[in-house]
Amino acid sequence: MAITTFPDAKWLHATAAAAFLAASVPHAALNAQGLENSDTVDRIVGSEVRQEETNTAVEAGKVTAAIDRTRENIGTVRKTSKLDKVDIVFLTDAARTEGGPPPAIETKVREHQDDIAELRKEIEANALLFNAIDSRRVTTEDVLAVEFDDPGRIVIYAAAKPSN
Repeated sequence: MAITTFPDAKWLHATAAAAFLAASVPHAALNAQGLENSDTVDRIVGSEVRQEETNTAVEAGKVTAAIDRTRENIGTVRKTSKLDKVDIVFLTDAARTEGGPPPAIETKVREHQDDIAELRKEIEANALLFNAIDSRRVTTEDVLAVEFDDPGRIVIYAAAKPSN
């Protein structure tokens, strides 16, 4: 019994192989960059990304003030496409593993929960900010507030511990 091949079958297989190869190359390139390297993160984000560890007692006033300004900061996050510096402040004692934020900050979070949820969605939709926090293994659910305290600079307050 002879097997009949169709000229279109070869073309179909070649096209499928090319499509598979094309789809896998960008993914492989992203994996090869390694987001652990700060130079790579700076190139991807286009901004210097720094992190600081502290506790809520030290930053409580700044965090609650930033939470109070969440509604106005949502629009700024939405419009942000370039920054000189992204500072991520890890509020280590407010991490979920530590029981979450202290009562004063938790009360503010509850008071502004809808605005904070919207802020988190805007951060997810903003490639610069999402990649900045993702490079430090911060999820948007960990973000309590943001503050634009200088032109070209954002401070992101996260209830999390650094992954390193």
